[in-house]
Amino acid sequence: MSFMNDLRTELSLIFALSDPHLKVDALKKLWLQQANWLVLEDLKLSNCPMGRPERPTLKPPKQVPSRKPSTHEGLGALIHSVCHIEFNAINLALDAAWRFEHMPQRFYLEWAQVAYEEATHFELLSNALIEMGYAYGDFDAHEGLWLMCEKTQDDLLARMALVPRTLEARGLDATPVIQEKLLLLSGPLSVHAKRALEILDTILSDEIKHVQVGNYWYLWLCAKHHLDPQKTYRELTQTYQAPKIRPPFNEAARRLAGFTDEDLQALNEQAALY
Repeated sequence: MSFMNDLRTELSLIFALSDPHLKVDALKKLWLQQANWLVLEDLKLSNCPMGRPERPTLKPPKQVPSRKPSTHEGLGALIHSVCHIEFNAINLALDAAWRFEHMPQRFYLEWAQVAYEEATHFELLSNALIEMGYAYGDFDAHEGLWLMCEKTQDDLLARMALVPRTLEARGLDATPVIQEKLLLLSGPLSVHAKRALEILDTILSDEIKHVQVGNYWYLWLCAKHHLDPQKTYRELTQTYQAPKIRPPFNEAARRLAGFTDEDLQALNEQAALY
């Protein structure tokens, strides 16, 4: 890709790519051209459909088969599920950057970086699958994360509240749980489990920063519109029927990502109601 357009236009073109590996390669090339990036904050781009690969087959979350990671196929399915989340995360970051105009330049630069880092995560996990004899698309997956992105396509405040601050923050909670399962694996699977653990360490470190980006812009928008963050967040979760967030919570990682004591208290109080 040669850099000819403004950054947001380039990101929309990458967003439209269906092949995951072409999408990753395009982001890597774009990242190397940072010195040439031009951001037109007020440019309104026409609606751009997300490029979807033919595989994996997408099903409702409850219809995706559950496999034990103590088998070769089960471990492959587990790695594939995280790989699929990272692919969706690429598109979530791309969508935020190209779709919403009239934001400070920092907003677009940060989401471009998030998209690039999510692409590196996807590539690591995709390679781990190949090492196991699989490929991205070999297992069924669900699209819960992307459905919330579609719901909030006309509301940036809701997008920041319910995607990075809610759904992606769940990754901070889930990663240690997955790592505990991987640590129990032995024998031939231990080699693949060790590689997955290393990748998850990288992902967790980066995801803290990504959730922090979402937290920052959520609070920035609340301040701009004179809204109470706690009250507004509760209202948005109800309006958009956000999934219920259940413990355990990785409070240490959430604090690093910008969650306050008040946020964590509200989270625990809400969880206690379910």
